[in-house]
Formats: sequence, structure tokens, C-alpha cells
Amino acid sequence: MKGRTIALDTLGEAEAAALIVDGQLQDLLVDSDHPRPGTIYRAVALRPVKGQGGMFLTTPDGNAFLRQVKGLAPGDRLLVQVTGFAEPGKAIPVTTRLLFKSRYAIVTPGAPGINVSRQIKDDDLRDELLGIAHEVMEGDNGLILRSSCAEADADDIAEDIAAMADLAAKVTADTAGEAELLVEGDGPQELAWREWGKGELDAEPGSFERHDVHDMIEALRTPVVPLSGGGLIAGVALAI
Repeated sequence: MKGRTIALDTLGEAEAAALIVDGQLQDLLVDSDHPRPGTIYRAVALRPVKGQGGMFLTTPDGNAFLRQVKGLAPGDRLLVQVTGFAEPGKAIPVTTRLLFKSRYAIVTPGAPGINVSRQIKDDDLRDELLGIAHEVMEGDNGLILRSSCAEADADDIAEDIAAMADLAAKVTADTAGEAELLVEGDGPQELAWREWGKGELDAEPGSFERHDVHDMIEALRTPVVPLSGGGLIAGVALAI
């Protein structure tokens, strides 16, 4: 089956999203109990880690680890963002370089300037997008206009920029107090909407069954994959 399909469903009790391109599973997102990447905390510094140039922090979801810190003392409050999933027994990986991502825009506190994705080549369109951004953006936060802006409505882009700029302003001003969750990272279905772009959307219950997603996942569990010409390719089985 040709084309792009975005299927939104569940795996067990977990929210999930699958991207199917020309009948093949290209991407799969499944929620978990771990803090989601993109989550923003107000954290409290605990203690430095000698020899690693990092520091452990307290968050509402457990200890986090921040690399390459300078001028930070135990008890200091700071805003951090989750960069990935913690390995078993390890602290949550975080950074102080916050990014506020939406479908059309990325607001970058501490990195001023307005930039347009290099994937947008049309000079007239780039100028139009910059005009929209300059009308909406206020303050010192930076902005990146994503490639998805190329086919978007101007009003939708402006609304998206304004929402992210407002969220960034509120969060970056919220530095006082104990450790707290300030922004939860997007779940699989929100990420699919934000990152995968256009495609036939199937968000009705049972979409994974209709598009054979379960069979495609099961096929990934075996290290042997059949090829269209009749051959086989051996690899490493995927554990899901």
C-alpha cells in the first residue's frame, strides 16, 4: 500500500503511534513510565560528581544528572529539560538548554535570533515567514521556524509561535521554589502530530489492527527479515 499513514492507538495500556510508509513500519512511538523527553523541571542542585564535571539534582520524579556545570552550588534552583530516557539504575539525563517545540516553531531561551529552516529554499517564503515571526515575537528569546511552515497557513504559524513564546516566558520566569514539574513532555500521539507531518490519519480505536501494525512489530522480533527478491537479511532482534 503506497503513501504515508499515521496510526494512533495503544499497545497494551500504553499510548502509541505508528508511522507506516508504503506499507512498511517506519517509526513507532510508545509511552512508558519514565519521564518523557522534553519534560521541564524546576530542580534543586544536590552535589557535584568529582571527575565527571556534573551534578546530581532533585526533581519530583527522582534524581537527575546535569553534565558540565559551572558556578552551581548545592541548594541552587535551576530549570532543566529531560534529554532522553534514564538507563536502569541511573539518574534522569537533563540539560539547562531549554527548547519549546511545537509543530511550526522552536523557541530557544538564551539563544536569541530568528531563523528559518534551511530546508525552506524559497526566498520569498523565507521573507514572509520572518515577517510573521517578527510581528509575533517579543523579548530576548530566540526562534527557529521549522520546515513544516512551508505548507502551513500564516495564521496557524503565528498562533503557534505566540503559544510557544508565551509558554517559554512563563516557564523561564518560574525559578523560585522547591523541585517541581513545570512542563510535561509530549506523549507519542502528540509527538506524531508534531514531528511526522502529513499523512492519512487513523485515530479510531483498532487502527493498529487495521494497518497490521502488530504483525509488523512481531516481524521485528526476529533477526531474519525476508527481502522482496527472495533473499533474507540477518540482524539483531528488536525487544519491544
